[in-house]
Amino acid sequence: MNYEIKKITKDNFSEFGDFINPYEKSGEDINSNTTKSYFDLANIEILNEDKRVRLNLFDAKKRLFPLKIDMLENHPFSSQIFFPLGACDFLVIACPASSKPNLKNLNIFRVDQGNGINLKPRVWHFPLISIKDAKFITIDKKIAKNNLEIYNFTKLETFTING
Repeated sequence: MNYEIKKITKDNFSEFGDFINPYEKSGEDINSNTTKSYFDLANIEILNEDKRVRLNLFDAKKRLFPLKIDMLENHPFSSQIFFPLGACDFLVIACPASSKPNLKNLNIFRVDQGNGINLKPRVWHFPLISIKDAKFITIDKKIAKNNLEIYNFTKLETFTING
């Protein structure tokens, strides 16, 4: 299968979660006008009994292209935020939430520098694809047990992408 890498927008990503562009929001001056705050950038969802979240730092290595895509994962009990700390583009591969990914509905998005994403619970996605070595803030469910499902592709479903 051939897939096109699309520039991410709020509209074309809404089925999968939130496109986080802090500068689309009006900032609010706080702390005696020493800080501009951009509130409520993503809808963080934590499902099941334990509602605690964790803030993580991922030290992502630059992916080498062409990149083999041979699996997808999802998190059934939480959304998952990826937000780069600095100027770094990254790619997101996503399929709508379902019991098994429908690869006919697979999308690939390029997220520009300074922006991030929040994947809804159960949305199938490939692990982080950083275009260069970079640090990312992630937010998800604190207790990760049972919060990961993996779908391994068949040989016919496997494909490669170029960054």
